[in-house]
Amino acid sequence: HLVLSEEGQILCIIFAKNHLDLPLSSNAILSWKFCHVVHKLLRDGHPNTLRDSRGHTASIRQMGTLWGNLHDRYGHIVALYAKLLCIKIDFHLKVSLIVPSITFEYIYVFDMTSEVLEYMEAALKLQETVFRQMESSSTSSTTPVGKCRLAPLVLVVQDCGPLYHFLVKLLFKLHSRIPLDALLGHRERFREQFNSLTQFFERVRGMEFFKSIIQIPDLPDEPPNFLRAASFADYVKPVVVQNETFPDFDETDTQLDFGEGNYQMVNTTWIGQTFSVLVGLQAEKETLLRTVKDQEAEIASLRQAAQLHQTMLQQERERHQREMTALHNQLQEKVRVLLQKLQDEQFSLLQCAVVEAEGMVLDAVAKVDDPLHVRCISTPDYLINRAELTLASIDKMQQSHVAYLRNMDDASGLLRSVTQFSHLISDTIVNGAGTAHSAPTDQADRLTDNCRDCATHCLQYLKELKLKATLPRADPTAVRFVVQRILNQGQDLRPRGADVQKEELADMVDKEMTATSTAIEDAVLRMDEILSQARRDSSGVKLEVNQSHFSSLLDIVESGRGAGSVKDFYAKNSCWTEGLISASKAVGWGATQMLESADKVVTDRGKYEDLIVCSHEIAASTAQLVAASKVKADRGNRKLQTLQQASRHVNDMAAVVVSSTKSGQMQIENKNSMDFSSMSLIKLKTEEMDSQVKVLELEKQLANERIRLGGLRKKHYEIEGISTDSPPETPSIDGW
Repeated sequence: HLVLSEEGQILCIIFAKNHLDLPLSSNAILSWKFCHVVHKLLRDGHPNTLRDSRGHTASIRQMGTLWGNLHDRYGHIVALYAKLLCIKIDFHLKVSLIVPSITFEYIYVFDMTSEVLEYMEAALKLQETVFRQMESSSTSSTTPVGKCRLAPLVLVVQDCGPLYHFLVKLLFKLHSRIPLDALLGHRERFREQFNSLTQFFERVRGMEFFKSIIQIPDLPDEPPNFLRAASFADYVKPVVVQNETFPDFDETDTQLDFGEGNYQMVNTTWIGQTFSVLVGLQAEKETLLRTVKDQEAEIASLRQAAQLHQTMLQQERERHQREMTALHNQLQEKVRVLLQKLQDEQFSLLQCAVVEAEGMVLDAVAKVDDPLHVRCISTPDYLINRAELTLASIDKMQQSHVAYLRNMDDASGLLRSVTQFSHLISDTIVNGAGTAHSAPTDQADRLTDNCRDCATHCLQYLKELKLKATLPRADPTAVRFVVQRILNQGQDLRPRGADVQKEELADMVDKEMTATSTAIEDAVLRMDEILSQARRDSSGVKLEVNQSHFSSLLDIVESGRGAGSVKDFYAKNSCWTEGLISASKAVGWGATQMLESADKVVTDRGKYEDLIVCSHEIAASTAQLVAASKVKADRGNRKLQTLQQASRHVNDMAAVVVSSTKSGQMQIENKNSMDFSSMSLIKLKTEEMDSQVKVLELEKQLANERIRLGGLRKKHYEIEGISTDSPPETPSIDGW
């Protein structure tokens, strides 16, 4: 068995050539033809050829792997062909070891069937790929290229016929002894291969190339039914018939002769043909080598051109990159400039808002020390409301400040916060000063000082917001602290209501209204007597007061009483009721004071200013009654309209009283006019200086009296327990 057959020696020579001279690794067509020769040797060569080829399967498999990785069209079918040859060699070597009998174990038959299915699958895969490549490239079977690809398929047809027959026998034998469920996979694979093999035979049967070489075997229309044992009797073995050039081989049911000659005589004619093929291959090799040299020269030229083109592309790419970099830098610079411009504009808007806020704060703090603002009074409750809203706006300012520092492209949030903060902080300062006007002296001084401190810290905070250098560290903590102190003082100044039970409020309203009405009636009667006496005294100054007008002034209480309600209404609105009682008391007291002042004026014991003040107080008390009634009355209430008309009439009549009083005062002053004609220059200068001193003393006394008046009013509101949002505004009476 160590002596090689002649065909084996030829095969060894071919394999040696593969390693030494044949460019199988660089020429796919030559590799394809090499596989064809090996296949021909395995089928029709000496029986020992198969045995001698055992040591060369690794080389064939390596060649197939090489071409399979190159993704070449011929390389793809070379890889499939090499795989088929390796499977063929391994399979026939294994089959040659089987005892020529059908009594071997069925587990071995099961494995053998799997290997035959794999063998058939490799052959069918090769032919499917060859035909698919020819169709995709529109290659005709009559051209040399087409014949080169189709020639190995003749051997594939010769292999597939016996394989199909052997596979059918194995499956029938397995189905006779093995459970059907265990063979389901085999049956499905066989059905797929049967359909593919039928299509393969039908395709080559219609091609002229195969008609002149081999007769294609016929297959049944349907695959055998392995589930019925009787179907084996109807099975017809497919026979491959070929011409004289390709001798047929014999086969029995018990021995497996898959392409091995009689696995006895050497076909000398075939050997001669093989040598002729080798000579042709050698000539073709030389031609291919020359072609390879020409192609290598062409490739070198193309590579040089490609390198030149690549260099030009690289230069162009670098130029474009430089241009893109320059454009990108320009764009970045423009974006930076625009962004800086946007930020500057946003900061300018912020500065404008801060400047406006500074103006509002300065205006508010100026009112604290303005003498004209002394008569402006606010309530602790309203001050508390302003201070609480201001604290909330400070929180919003801090949030907007942080957001602006994170994104200085948008200052809209901080602008809104600055505007709201400036209005609220100004309201807090103004109303703090107004509340101080009605507070006790020590508390008023502290509240006024806190209002000034609030303005100072607020202006400092706004100054930090206005400058870029100090913007990041601007902190309203000091402002918050002072506003909190103002809030606490407002809470301390809240009026404490009278110690009266709520259920007694209704009785108090009726009692005060009755007492006020009685006082008014008495005042009207007494006023008539005073006026009559004034008219009889021709030497005195006439007091022009109309009785009907004065009666209208005092009838306001009756109208206000008509707008009242039942006890539960008074109890439910206790704060409002207390204000109504206070206003009623003020009207009654004002009527009495006006009566006394008029009596003193008539008897030359009083001052005209007393009448003016009493008229002012009655008008203010009347306005308070109207305001209290307006809070609880409907807009279209007729009694409210009557009340408002009466209030306006009272205000007009009070103005008449003031005008008449001033007129009478001027008459007296005209009678007592001074005569300076007899004074010398020195005397006039002395009197002028004394008069200036007296004016200064009177101005100082006037300022002190105004402060004292404010303190008295604060204490008055505190004792009366007025808890409305703000005290009633004093009507304007001829400049008072």
